[in-house]
Amino acid sequence: MSGTDDKSDVGADGTRASDTGADTNTNAGPGTGAGSTPGAGGNGTNAPPALTTPRGRRPVVAALMLGMALAAIDGTIVSTAVPQIVGDLGGFTVFSWLFSGYLLAVTVTLPLYGKLSDTFGRKPVLIAGIILFLIGSVLCAAAWNMAALIAFRIVQGLGGGALQGTVQTIAADLYPLKERPRIQAKLSTVWATSAVAGPVVGGLLAGYADWRWIFLINLPVGAVALWLVVRHLHEPSRRRPATRPRVDWAGALAVFATGALLLTALVQGGVAWPWLSTPSLGLFGASAVLAALTVVIERRAAEPIIPGWVWRRRTIASVNLALGALGLLMVAPTVFLPTYAQSVLGLGPIAAGFVLSVMTLSWPVTAALSDRVYNRIGFRLTAIIGIGAALLILLAFPLLPYPGEPWHPALLMLLLGAALGLFQLPLIVGVQSTVGWAERGTTTASVLFCRQVGQSIGAALFGAVANGVLAARLLDAPVTGLPDDLDAVARALEDPGALSAAATDYLRRAVDSAVDHVYIGAAGAAALALLALITLAPRRFPVITETTAPRVTGAADRQDASS
Repeated sequence: MSGTDDKSDVGADGTRASDTGADTNTNAGPGTGAGSTPGAGGNGTNAPPALTTPRGRRPVVAALMLGMALAAIDGTIVSTAVPQIVGDLGGFTVFSWLFSGYLLAVTVTLPLYGKLSDTFGRKPVLIAGIILFLIGSVLCAAAWNMAALIAFRIVQGLGGGALQGTVQTIAADLYPLKERPRIQAKLSTVWATSAVAGPVVGGLLAGYADWRWIFLINLPVGAVALWLVVRHLHEPSRRRPATRPRVDWAGALAVFATGALLLTALVQGGVAWPWLSTPSLGLFGASAVLAALTVVIERRAAEPIIPGWVWRRRTIASVNLALGALGLLMVAPTVFLPTYAQSVLGLGPIAAGFVLSVMTLSWPVTAALSDRVYNRIGFRLTAIIGIGAALLILLAFPLLPYPGEPWHPALLMLLLGAALGLFQLPLIVGVQSTVGWAERGTTTASVLFCRQVGQSIGAALFGAVANGVLAARLLDAPVTGLPDDLDAVARALEDPGALSAAATDYLRRAVDSAVDHVYIGAAGAAALALLALITLAPRRFPVITETTAPRVTGAADRQDASS
């Protein structure tokens, strides 16, 4: 980027819309073609500002938090009920698809919902997502075997994709730049609460009621969220475009098929079949061919699902890569730390969950306070400080003593949550602030899509790393007949009476070494995120001034205006 220091178009965080090396969005952003949806102000894709009153926002924010809760709690609440589900329906060999199928559906539909929300508005997409999620919940509760439950979980995921992307987009529409940390902190709190409450609620329902209630409790929550959205969320009336909006269904199908094959290869590789087996190579090869076909389709589409500007603009591309790396590194604490806490430290499931949950306590706090930092030094530098601190914390994990005390990893996770709160939220707020209303849904979806793909890649990659290190350690084991993969070792350590003291200690040290290597890999992912921000992100994000923000109001605002 140029070293010029133009004083024009200074944004809320001191950023300039005139910075070179990134697209400049002023009063008329791009995307004014057939699929554009002008706002109420009548100046193309960007309408006059809407500084809605707290009274008007309240029910809309409640609806967003409930909608986010539906998606956030879903994965954690199901995990604790797996034994009861398998005992009732069978299908132990494929139960992992209860999670993989849901994740697949959420990930591959995010770009589609982002484009639809930019074309037809956020409200209809959010309503459709809630309804689809609730239909999936009812079907899951009525499942008669594991295959049916997996299929219905995919239906749930189709609704979950609309919830995740659209809630984040509406939050950006509803609040001006200086107030967005407030709503983002609330949404982060929802995720944190769900991470802690989900396993507890799931275990209670599975143990004292029936596992089907895990899905049925979504109905009242979803019904309240749906009523609040229908009653209180009012988007601006948009002028009819010159030509009828066209949806790139061919591109949507290509994206879905590519993502489905790639995620299937990543999820099942090394589990259902070896990495270098015919199924893995076939799936990776087919996904590469479909990816090339998707690029061709999207280049020819009038209104592509994944438009090229998402990657041509340095700001958006750098944030996509950085948050993709975040998804990658988050696998270490969320997937492998509970195993470490139970197998190495000897903690029970509840105590192990607490070691992880402390990260969700500090994350929302620093996220809520991050505006005090980026308003002074900018989005990019704030995120660099956050991910730089996370890199050091991740590198500190292998230095923990063996076996150590539970507070050692808990302290690191508390610090990691604080660092990542300072990293993620400025990037999301910043990138949403660089685009107008008609591009915000697509931009937000691209960021979340990259994070989800990073999480899937991380699960496969770090799973292979952990099992590879463990297998190498077990080659020199003092006794024979020991399990040879991480899951089997963890199960064996749950019953230490079945092993000698020497074998138990050796296995604990082997798990400790495997998790240490995973954290080193996570530090590498943090380094990639840091590199993306340093080399690709513009020094100052080209923030659009608030005079170009859309009007999204609550019902109470309209009542105030009419009175």
